Amino acid sequence: MVLRGGLLTRKEEPVPLKSICVTLSIREFVAGVSATLNYENEEDVPLETFFVFPMDDDSAVYSFEAVVDGKKIKAELQEKRKAHSIYESAISNRRQAFLLEEDKYSRDVFCCNVGNLNPGSKVALTLKSVQELPLEADGALRYVLPAVLNPRYRGSGSFEDSCLDMKPPVVPLEDLPYTFSMVATISSQHGIERIQSNCPFSPTEYLGEYKTSAQVSLADGHKFDRDVELLIYYSEVHTPTVAVEMGQPKDNPDGFMKDPSAMVCFYPNIPEAQSPVICGEFVFLMDRSGSMQCPISKQDKSQLRIEAAKETLLLLLKSLPIGCYFNVYGFGSSYEAFFPNSVQYTQQTMEEALRRVKLMQADLGGTEILTPLQIIYREPSIAGHPLQLFVFTDGEVTDTFNIINEVKRNRLRHRCFSFGIGEGASTSLIKGIARVAGGTSEFITGKDRMQFKALRALKRALQPAVEDISVSWDLPRGLSAKMLSPEQTVLYKGQRLIVYALLSGTMPPAEATGEVNLKYTLQGKSLENRVTFSLQPKPDDNFTIHRLAAKSFLQAKDMGFRDTPAKDKKDVLKISIDCGVISSQTAFIAVNKNVNKPVQGPLTCRDVPRPILFGAASMMPQYHGCALPNAKSSYFSPASQPTRTSRYVGMPDRQDGCKPCKPMVSKDLCALVFGDNHLVQLISLQNADGSWYLDENLAGILGKSLEDLLAAVPVKDANSSSWATVLAVVWLHSNAKQMKGEWELLEKKARTWIHIHAASIMQELVKAAIVFTKSSVDPSIFAL
Repeated sequence: MVLRGGLLTRKEEPVPLKSICVTLSIREFVAGVSATLNYENEEDVPLETFFVFPMDDDSAVYSFEAVVDGKKIKAELQEKRKAHSIYESAISNRRQAFLLEEDKYSRDVFCCNVGNLNPGSKVALTLKSVQELPLEADGALRYVLPAVLNPRYRGSGSFEDSCLDMKPPVVPLEDLPYTFSMVATISSQHGIERIQSNCPFSPTEYLGEYKTSAQVSLADGHKFDRDVELLIYYSEVHTPTVAVEMGQPKDNPDGFMKDPSAMVCFYPNIPEAQSPVICGEFVFLMDRSGSMQCPISKQDKSQLRIEAAKETLLLLLKSLPIGCYFNVYGFGSSYEAFFPNSVQYTQQTMEEALRRVKLMQADLGGTEILTPLQIIYREPSIAGHPLQLFVFTDGEVTDTFNIINEVKRNRLRHRCFSFGIGEGASTSLIKGIARVAGGTSEFITGKDRMQFKALRALKRALQPAVEDISVSWDLPRGLSAKMLSPEQTVLYKGQRLIVYALLSGTMPPAEATGEVNLKYTLQGKSLENRVTFSLQPKPDDNFTIHRLAAKSFLQAKDMGFRDTPAKDKKDVLKISIDCGVISSQTAFIAVNKNVNKPVQGPLTCRDVPRPILFGAASMMPQYHGCALPNAKSSYFSPASQPTRTSRYVGMPDRQDGCKPCKPMVSKDLCALVFGDNHLVQLISLQNADGSWYLDENLAGILGKSLEDLLAAVPVKDANSSSWATVLAVVWLHSNAKQMKGEWELLEKKARTWIHIHAASIMQELVKAAIVFTKSSVDPSIFAL
């Protein structure tokens, strides 16, 4: 069933949450976040209120405190059942109490409970967190403050006690009763080149002679219609670093916080392989739930998610190497496969897949990804073709832990690359499945193009994997390092590797140094990075490195409130409480003991509303159980929801065992899919081997007649496909250079084909093509 969200809030009903204020501090590649929720009870009865909100999966929440009418109350991190018991006991005894917890089914959804808030009382609840910032392909550090929490689709499993079951009401953006503000301070010893954002910000104020510090603030009026994203560009390429942080031996004599901790950041210079991998089984799992009919963002002319997905699949299928194997699955409440099993990539199978792509719609209901994943994993492995799984979804699912666990159970037989589409995609799901299966994760929001990010991931998947990764320490006698991070098995060009360790033993004098060495092999060649660092630990009141290390450990071991193995649950609980970092097994609880007099009067519940985003009006009959005139739903209602079934819709079997796809309905449908985008049209005409045919379709894109193309062939009796392919490559470089990241793989196929089939006349063809198209491209682009 689809998760219901409660009835609309009546405007005359006060909402106790008045504002959310965020203070962000970014130092190098670590972000510290302090978020304050300001409440005020304007009614004449005591209130209990709930607020469900998103957080990034990588956030290590380590502090929660309340200031009630000027008096501070610090919460304690307790085992979750115990925290709930304390909260319920306090409420029943008319005491003020506060509870902060992570959802049992997804670590990127939190709930804040405020119990027995007196009439006229004001309370400020502050939660603090730290997180590593991911590195983008262009060298930017990316920070995202999730502001959008989409309703999560509920499958057939049991999800009692979920934070999302609290049914918060929803209101239009313009009626949202609380405000949002954010101030960010960024500092780096290397200097800050620039800061970009997807939201309106104040002008950047640079501090320091060399722009080593900067401050920006979110413009007034942010309406929760998008996540807040910052891209930070530093002046120098990231170099290997090691930071050592003091422990807390007095307060923690035998726990995780006792010893100094170290955070090691490697940014290895991995060369690009000249001969990419040409084998593999590539399976594309595409979300076709109703929410994929929404735009990627609220910005003008933003593509619908399903249309961007279709264009992305076109590019991916055109970029695959001849001889590999592939399949495409679509999923919603049910799922469909293009082929009964993965098939070898040929001209015939590629054409069949493309015909099916053009007919794809967001018509499969809700978002149930677990069943198609299990079906994919049940398929036998293809010898010599390791499985590479690409998952595209808007991430609106409830039970992320079960999905992550399923991917983790199959991690030794595949790599998983994941893509979160649109605002509010679950960071827990998208990051989690990539992390446990040695892949990479991407988020497509705002003006991001899904096509570019998907092709970048495919390029990585086609590169030989870095193997035999090891980290060794050279430390003075009497000092040893205990690794805390899970071993990373895969590393890609342009990726950063962060590892954590505890340093135990006798710390040497201040001038002493240590060394960390990263070793790995690439195509049989041994490579390494070394970094020397000071062994003098630095104090940090927030114990940032310890808590990031704890988060790294918890992400590897904490598989959910019910699914964490018994052998790991004890360690998860101990480290969570030792470091004060919340987990699925713990919750923050605070009881106001400053007030001796019990709260008077009947307790009234007030849920804090969430905003309705674009497309939400079409979902309201299912989310709220209320009837709206002329409301059309993209989702199945509980009564009409289909059972989970697999479908392979095709023509009768051919003799080669493949089922041909349905024929195209009409030529108009092709125009509807590709529109006037000549780049996509050109790519759609490319053959699986990388070549193009010389025909009217190609001539139309080039703005010529077919007769003109035939008359301009510079070599008598030259293969017409050789001439056509050279012309197509020249057109790509002349007319779509700014989008090279989306077509460079298929263009490389084309160049390889030309070298094989027209090497002796290539120079004449290239020279003639440049003159014929009046292009200024460099002929050297055809070199391999």
